[in-house]
This record gives sequence, structure tokens and C-alpha cells, in this order.
Amino acid sequence: MQTAIIVLGTALLVLVAYADVRTRRIPNELIVGLLALATLRVALYGDPKSALYTLVAGGTLFVAAFLLFWRGLVGGGDVKLIVATSFLIGYHDVLSFLFVMSLSGGLMAVAILAGDKIRLRRAAAPVAESRETQVRLTVPYGVAIAVAGIFTLFIRSFVPG
Repeated sequence: MQTAIIVLGTALLVLVAYADVRTRRIPNELIVGLLALATLRVALYGDPKSALYTLVAGGTLFVAAFLLFWRGLVGGGDVKLIVATSFLIGYHDVLSFLFVMSLSGGLMAVAILAGDKIRLRRAAAPVAESRETQVRLTVPYGVAIAVAGIFTLFIRSFVPG
């Protein structure tokens, strides 16, 4: 059953990444699906202490991510996704999740900014910043969160230790 949860969680995270790249939005239905899987996983694990620690870790991440949202640094969907994914992976892997998320998000941001800089240099005349340029310069951070969630789920499940 744990394998089925991991496969479904991975599928949901792939859908999240696709939606975020395509629309810069993370559908609430996918967040609810991740939370349902997290609840099922905690219920199957059957350790109330682990469930409590996971809730505390998720709550702490919510506060930190909400502060970033409040400052306009991340979107609301990203906050919900970070919390839902942390519930799915559990408290024991939160630091690994955050490390991989930061790394993949940083690499993605550098790649997007470099690509936009190259595109702007190729343009014949300087172009005033349009709505399209502003949208292009945003980073779909849901992709980094999804990559980190998938990586953490698989490492925890298939690597002993």
C-alpha cells in the first residue's frame, strides 16, 4: 500500500509541476489529493508520535512559507504545496526535502533568467517590459517543490537507512 501511495503522490506532483509551468497556478484539487494521501500514509504507519511530529513540522513550514508569501516572494499555491508535500513525506525527511527544493529552485531560476537574458539580447531593438515579459520572468516554483517531493519520497522508500 505504501508503494501505491508513493506512485499516486508522484503522479499528483507531476501534475502540479505541469500545471504550474503551463498556467503559473497550482490547482487546489491536487493539494487536497496530496493531503488525502498524506492522511492515508500516516494512518497506515500507525504511529501517533510520528503523526504529531509531522503536524508540527508542517505547521512550522506553513508559518515560514506564509511569511514568504506575505512578503510577495512566493505564491499562495506554493505555500499550500510545500505544506501538503511535507505532510506526505513526513517530519523525518523535511530537511532533505527543503535542501533539494532549494537546490532545484535555484537552478531553475538561474536557467529561466539566463534564457530570458539571451532572448532579450537577440531582440533587434530594446522592448519595453510587457505583461508577457513579466510572466516569463516568474519562476514556477511548484516545479522545484514537486521535484523535491518526488526525490524525497523515492529516496526514503527505496534506499535503506
